[in-house]
Amino acid sequence: MNIRSSSFFLKNLGLSLLLVGLMGACAPEVKEATQPAFPLSVDADNGLLELPDGFGAFVVADSLGRGRHIAVRDNGDIFLKLRRLQDGKGILALRDADQDGRIDQVEAFGDYVGTGMRIHEGYLYASSMLTVFRYKLDPDKLLPQLPPDTIASGFPEQNQHADKTLAFDQAGNMYVNVGAPSNACQEQMRTPGSMGLDPCPQLDLQAGIWKFSATQAGQTQQEHGQRYATGIRNAIALEWNPQTDGLYAMQHGRDGLHDLWKDLFDTKESAELPAEEFLQIDEGDDFGWPFCYYNQLEEKKMLAPEYGGDGQIQGRCEGIKPPIVGFPGHMAPNDLHFYQGDMFPAKYKHGAFIAFHGSWNRAPEPQAGYFVVFQPMADGKASGDWEVFAEGFTQADTILNPRKSAYRPVGLAEGPDGSLYVSDSQQGRIWRIVYQNQKLATIEE
Repeated sequence: MNIRSSSFFLKNLGLSLLLVGLMGACAPEVKEATQPAFPLSVDADNGLLELPDGFGAFVVADSLGRGRHIAVRDNGDIFLKLRRLQDGKGILALRDADQDGRIDQVEAFGDYVGTGMRIHEGYLYASSMLTVFRYKLDPDKLLPQLPPDTIASGFPEQNQHADKTLAFDQAGNMYVNVGAPSNACQEQMRTPGSMGLDPCPQLDLQAGIWKFSATQAGQTQQEHGQRYATGIRNAIALEWNPQTDGLYAMQHGRDGLHDLWKDLFDTKESAELPAEEFLQIDEGDDFGWPFCYYNQLEEKKMLAPEYGGDGQIQGRCEGIKPPIVGFPGHMAPNDLHFYQGDMFPAKYKHGAFIAFHGSWNRAPEPQAGYFVVFQPMADGKASGDWEVFAEGFTQADTILNPRKSAYRPVGLAEGPDGSLYVSDSQQGRIWRIVYQNQKLATIEE
């Protein structure tokens, strides 16, 4: 299923990344473009990444701190969320002032950490574990206008899966992931043999996606939020697909099938199951957590052992909406992006890039993930097998401990020219991936 990229060429050649498309009523005349004042060059080693033929990469910034989600403005400025405060700040604003492709100006703001961040309609939205803030972007300044508006708050305090990731539709709505504060809603959390609570009280305000106005300040979850979908353990990767005008997410599957139910699952089964689920989400959907999990090998929703399952029976999970793709378990999908640009070849248009962060939950088996994959899409559905797009983050053949990985991809963003940015949570590196086999041209009427 995994299609690994072969070695690419033109590593050492600096190429311009200019793409200008002006569509007119009459047939355009195409001329070779002049080179920009500062032609951008890919790194000789692609910043250690392995990419498909024709692609190259360079390191935009490095050693920024433990990065999370990333956002790129139309002017090329970058915002990076941090997992840990640096000098009391949790968001970095980055600028390439001399336009050589590398960051040379860094400022910081925001006194909180977290993961969720998106740019929408001239605003930067960023979340803490309890609140979603909105910052007006200043057209002439690197930092947004301060202080921010508080758009949504009042979420439950929790120690697990507390990141509030964000997505926006085209009708003025904001969608917020509220993760489940447990693994499987057990009576005694993460305890072998402990049964699940039924009904699960965590479904009331957690384990789902909540819908808010994207513009109204001062909203709270209980007073203004609408539960849009439920039965989702945790969706760090949450995104609106503009082509289909619909919501999508990557769910983190539950842990510990072997550790909690040794009589039912061996270590290899527990490493592969359950799937990391690629979800297409309609209003009112229920994806079955904590009662169900998805077995991608059987292509079925199975009854969880906490609710009487044995790895074979579906029970109440028969008929639960399946994912559009079931990825191997415990690879930790942490961001999702539907490609809209024109720089990459046509096969990538409207397809999904997914950043798999890697996870400890396959132990004692070797870990998996630590790469960016591409999932072809057509009409909002998978149109072919997924393939590894960018790898080399681990700088090791086998990973048994996440701390041993050199880098871990976590955030994705598309630049105004169609390049793809990837952020790292280990050392704070940001890559910019470009397609080199493009024809540089201007189009005149």
